[in-house]
This record gives sequence, C-alpha cells and structure tokens, in this order.
Amino acid sequence: MGRSRRANSVKSDVIKDVTLRDVKESDLQIFFRHQLDPEANFMAAFGAIDPTDEVAFSKKWSKILNDKTIIKKTILYGGGVAGHVASFERFGKPEVTYWIGKNFWGKGIATRALSVLIKDINLSPLYARAAKDNLASIHVLKKCGFKILKYEKAYANARKAEIEEVVMELTE
Repeated sequence: MGRSRRANSVKSDVIKDVTLRDVKESDLQIFFRHQLDPEANFMAAFGAIDPTDEVAFSKKWSKILNDKTIIKKTILYGGGVAGHVASFERFGKPEVTYWIGKNFWGKGIATRALSVLIKDINLSPLYARAAKDNLASIHVLKKCGFKILKYEKAYANARKAEIEEVVMELTE
C-alpha cells in the first residue's frame, strides 16, 4: 500500500510541473530530435515521410508557426522541453495533436498538457486521431474525455502502409 501512495504522489508532482507556452524557434531542434526516435515514429505512425529530413521538418514547422489559425504550444516539464501540443482544423473540424519525447513517456505529461490545451481552447466538439494500436495515446485521449467515434483507414508514413486509425471525439 505504501508503494501505491508514493507512486500517486510522484504522479501528482509530475502533473503540477507540466506547463505550456508558445513555441519558440529554439524548441524546434528538440522537436526534431524527438521525431528521430524509431519507436516513437512507429507509434505515432502518421509522422513525416522521412523523419531524418531536417529541411522538410523546417519547412513544415515554418508553415505551422506562420499559420495563425493553429494553436501550437511547447510542453515544458521541469523547465525543459518535453514535446508539443496543438489544435488545428482538419476537414473543417477542430482537432488536437501532440508529440512527447520518448524519455518523457509514462509520466502523465501528455495527459496534463492535452488537458490544459483543451481547457484553454474550449471547443466542442473536438476531435483527435491515433493509430488503432497506439494504446498509450488512446489512453491519454480517453483520460482527457475523448470517446471513440469511428475507425478509418489511412496511410501511415512511418509504417509505409495503410493502417487503421481511431477517430475520437470530445463533446463536453
């Protein structure tokens, strides 16, 4: 019993230490290093065609940073960059996405960051997508109140194949 209380205490401390701020140019090199991880790419599935292509990465992020309709935030944990979270429009509907550096997985950081973003943007309904087998991401989305709406097929660059993805919706 003492171990579970301690684990809960640590988890609670982690969550309090997660903050969001506007993305800075200096964050991009960290984001790029995060996307180089093969396991992270496989799990995310729908990332860059070539995650090692820094020119393509820079072009993509230049467009994101210059698009005033996209809400993009850097996730800070313990003062350092842990990843990013964003809201954008896809198919005429508001959607959220996030990427957490692998060394930050399993700490509740994604859940906290996404919860803060959802509260800040205050849109309903709100949508999210994940590879059907990315159980960790689906778990994060469910903890933030998303429910499975449907499944679709989509091409996953990281897997070089069409895979099933889950489309989730938050209505509150």
